[in-house]
Amino acid sequence: MRRKASLVLLAFAVFFAALSPLLRWYAFPRLAKIPPNQYQDTVLEAKPATLLDYGTMRARQVPKVSIVQTLKGNVEESERIEKAAGRDVVVWDALSYVAGPDGKMVSRIPERYIFDAHTQEPVHATGEMVDGDPVRRTGIEYKWPFLTEQRDYDYFDAQTRTSAPIHYKGVRTFRGLDVYYFEQTIPWTKVPFPKKLPVQGITSEAVAKSGTTRWYSTKRMFWVEPVTGAPVNGEEIHKEELRGGGLVPGGSKVTAFSGHVKMRPDYVTATVDLVTSQRRLVLLLTSYLPWGFPALGVALLTLALVLEARGRRRPERDRPEPGRPERIGSA
Repeated sequence: MRRKASLVLLAFAVFFAALSPLLRWYAFPRLAKIPPNQYQDTVLEAKPATLLDYGTMRARQVPKVSIVQTLKGNVEESERIEKAAGRDVVVWDALSYVAGPDGKMVSRIPERYIFDAHTQEPVHATGEMVDGDPVRRTGIEYKWPFLTEQRDYDYFDAQTRTSAPIHYKGVRTFRGLDVYYFEQTIPWTKVPFPKKLPVQGITSEAVAKSGTTRWYSTKRMFWVEPVTGAPVNGEEIHKEELRGGGLVPGGSKVTAFSGHVKMRPDYVTATVDLVTSQRRLVLLLTSYLPWGFPALGVALLTLALVLEARGRRRPERDRPEPGRPERIGSA
């Protein structure tokens, strides 16, 4: 019986040793993915901020500007694109809605972001757009890949419709998590007017005809949890100007918006809690089980060898000593 038990333990030891690399290098790349129906909303605030009063066309300081960002998974579109692409695809319908201190709209910019569910690389398909303008993204947006590396990435900027490097700046500690800190600076760039403007009856086409142009610059900062690739905090030092043309007094320039945009504290807390729970699931496939199974395999192999050794010693103990008759029965 001991010999059979040791063989069974040996078989399990080999099984767990072989399962370890399969989990890490085969199962994880296929199982770790963004769900197609994910929904997420985030509120950011600039307190205080500078905002353009379109009635007087002069900049004024306001106590607060709010930015609501929503990401909604479009399951129907992702299934349609998956059939043509032959891989798991996620379609996010995103909206960035900026509201002034009175709650009225300052701007709203919709996006459709299509990407590979496993790698977060862009997937180019009909419908990829920013504010109704077709785009062809390169790099990442909103989320870093699983197991983020300590290097620069290309990050897509929705205002300029282009990608630029976002630079890795080192490891930081944020709310008890070890995170990677990234920075991206977009220099002053001429960008399109939003299709929907806050002034009734004024269109972006009419503004363009007046000769007035819109310029934008930002310093973008992200604190990214590297196991999941999810940002747990984000900030921007955001600036917009209107320059020249018939709308700007004196034809020079006026600040349209300026402020240090930060995630609202309650959303930071909720994001950290969500990412922490997802981090455990990813670590289960990348660290806990791949490292735990070899240790379990070694323990089972050791136990199998111990049982085998004991099984070999027992017959020797039961064999009668030389010159001494074997006793049968009892006196």
